[in-house]
Amino acid sequence: MIRTAQDSTSGGLVEHTPLAVICGGGSLPRAVVEAVTRRGRAVAIFALKGFADPALVERHPHVWGTVTQYGSFRRFARAEGCREVVLIGSVLRPSLSQLSFDLATVSLIPRFVAALRGGDDHLLSAVARVMEEDGFRLLASHEVAPDILMPAGPLGRVQPTEDDMADIRRGLGLLAAMGPYDVGQAVVVARDYVLAVEAAEGTDLMLQRVADLRGHRRVPTRAGQGVLVKAPKPHQDRRIDLPTIGPDTVEGVARAGLAGLAVAAGSSLVAEMEALVESADRLGIFVTGWDPEQNGPDP
Repeated sequence: MIRTAQDSTSGGLVEHTPLAVICGGGSLPRAVVEAVTRRGRAVAIFALKGFADPALVERHPHVWGTVTQYGSFRRFARAEGCREVVLIGSVLRPSLSQLSFDLATVSLIPRFVAALRGGDDHLLSAVARVMEEDGFRLLASHEVAPDILMPAGPLGRVQPTEDDMADIRRGLGLLAAMGPYDVGQAVVVARDYVLAVEAAEGTDLMLQRVADLRGHRRVPTRAGQGVLVKAPKPHQDRRIDLPTIGPDTVEGVARAGLAGLAVAAGSSLVAEMEALVESADRLGIFVTGWDPEQNGPDP
């Protein structure tokens, strides 16, 4: 269950204050910012250098920084009157040799260094705890932009077959088993054969790896079989780093010679849904949201 941040007086989201958006790359930040501003709420963007889209950032109050300049973010968010924060967009995890802390973050170095030795979920949870200690309320992106949440059932015209459903179940079981090790959020399964497991490279490069394997005839199934399966880790903080798909994911699935993709309904995000459905229909790829109530319990 997603915890919705509560205002002490109104009992809901603090929509009379600007929303602080820590903005990475990809198309999801635009969807979130546009959804929030359509509702009449201002945003203040802490734009991550090398990742955030300048065309989006420049239209709003903003400051540029890095993932290790928490002090800069804190000063900016407080100056803009923000009480709630959303983290959205892709960011490559830095190595220890690439880190450059601002002065206000020096006291947090032991915590961040310890977090960097863990997986991505461990690091993001540490960041969330620091923010909350400073009085900010960390929200899930879909709390402020509910339209980006993946619905249950198929999107578009193509439907998964019974064989595809069996691959989805196997993929979900594998992801659940890997959850304690904080490995990744995606696997590729084809007729019960595990073709790939997502690690540090991310989903797009994992799909490219499957395409390369198929090109070298290392895939034991024919083209048009197999499923990309994405789901959050079992004990993941659902406010941050949920599995995400978009039109590029569909294109990658097609290049890998797979039948389609399945993600956990209600706990995965969709970027550019209309474009995603158009691409899926054009390429003959199914996209479905897995709901245990409709599809049966996960393995």
